[in-house]
Amino acid sequence: MSRLLIIILYFLAIIGIGVWSRRRVGGRDGFFVANRRGTTLLITGSLLATAVGGSVTVGMAGLGFGQGLTGAWWLLVGSVGLLILGLFFARKVRGVALYTLPELLEKQYDNRVSLAASILIVIAWTGVVAGQIVAAGKVLSILGIGSVTFWMIIFTAVFVIYAILGGQFSIIRTDAFQAAILFVGIFVALVLVFSRVGGLDGLKVSLPLTYFSFPLSPEFNWKMLMSLLILVGGTYVVGPDIYTRLFCAREEKTAQLSAFLCAFLFLPLAFAITLIGMGARVLYPTIPAEQAFPQVIDGVLSPGLSGLILAALVAALMSSADTCLLSQSVILTEDVVKRFYPSFNEGKTVLLTRLNIIILGLVALGLALALKGVISSLLFAYTVFTCGLVIPVIAGFYKKRLRVTPQGALAALIGGGVIGLLGKIPGLDIPLKGDLPLLGFAISAILLFGVSFLSHKRLSLRGTKCRSNPKGW
Repeated sequence: MSRLLIIILYFLAIIGIGVWSRRRVGGRDGFFVANRRGTTLLITGSLLATAVGGSVTVGMAGLGFGQGLTGAWWLLVGSVGLLILGLFFARKVRGVALYTLPELLEKQYDNRVSLAASILIVIAWTGVVAGQIVAAGKVLSILGIGSVTFWMIIFTAVFVIYAILGGQFSIIRTDAFQAAILFVGIFVALVLVFSRVGGLDGLKVSLPLTYFSFPLSPEFNWKMLMSLLILVGGTYVVGPDIYTRLFCAREEKTAQLSAFLCAFLFLPLAFAITLIGMGARVLYPTIPAEQAFPQVIDGVLSPGLSGLILAALVAALMSSADTCLLSQSVILTEDVVKRFYPSFNEGKTVLLTRLNIIILGLVALGLALALKGVISSLLFAYTVFTCGLVIPVIAGFYKKRLRVTPQGALAALIGGGVIGLLGKIPGLDIPLKGDLPLLGFAISAILLFGVSFLSHKRLSLRGTKCRSNPKGW
């Protein structure tokens, strides 16, 4: 009962923060990018809380449960992605001082590319939000009251209300606090699990040797690693939720330093969560893999401590869900609807964004109820997004040097995204379906540079024709 009380108090506190923030959020800058006043502490904490959601807690513990140390790669590829972001792109992203990733694409290419990217992101990021909802249902079901579906609905209602009330202004302020609770909670859980299994030596005695193979293992080969590096790691180099955080930073240096710090903090977290999953395999070998972390909370910790760590875990899911949902909603408002109705004033823009939060939250809940798997939901989103957008955005930073064109970017976005989507549609049986995600990424690059080359060639031929026949005779 104490755990349920802690969760209820947490939900009420989150909604209370939203109510408090609503009066202080101000206009569009406050609701969308927290007035661009984020410090290094706030941006780092928000990046960490956003990234360490359902995939990293419930999903990655499940990977540790099923395959051992190589499960840590799910977050380690994020660390690689953030290092690349910090080294090459974080300052550039913050420097443009925009609201959304599609706005950046419009600046790089044109409004057609921006519109296509907006639609793709809204579709893909529905899977990310759905992943958090699935994870929350699995976690909260250990309270023993209500089904997984019941808690998925309750969780969706809370984070939708929270996002509607305070927007980015409230989200970024609570993320740092949530990240701190989560970080401590994970390592407390690891210490207690180790005390039950006899530490690392106890794990080695109880589990197959393949569980300790790293960086590769019989269950995790180089092809799987490349898939994670590209499809998951790429979302940290180019991602609407990550870029939203950088847009909130008060200056370019803050954005870059926050990316580096978050990449460093990922390292201990990756192995700690994976080891918790491995410990759960020893203690509870018959449970479903993605139930590993919730089962540890339920079976290893005391009621009071399990309630606090449960709240920390829900905090992680909440921060990921509300950030991704708000990013989606802002993109749908700014880059899709307002493209056709540009006369909307600031008040109507914020109101429309709040309405979009409700609609997209309900769509994500529907997808969560259909997929019912954390990793499957997130891989759906990451594959569609990475195959379509990562290559065009990165190339757009070096547009003149690489001679890429809007036509090439549009072809890459549509071609890569569609192929990635075909590889992840449930129940669709087509040849080479398992290879389509990586194939989609490669085709995106081929289309970008191939169509850009043909575009330049056509312009060159047209120019030659005009010079040779200036009067059109």
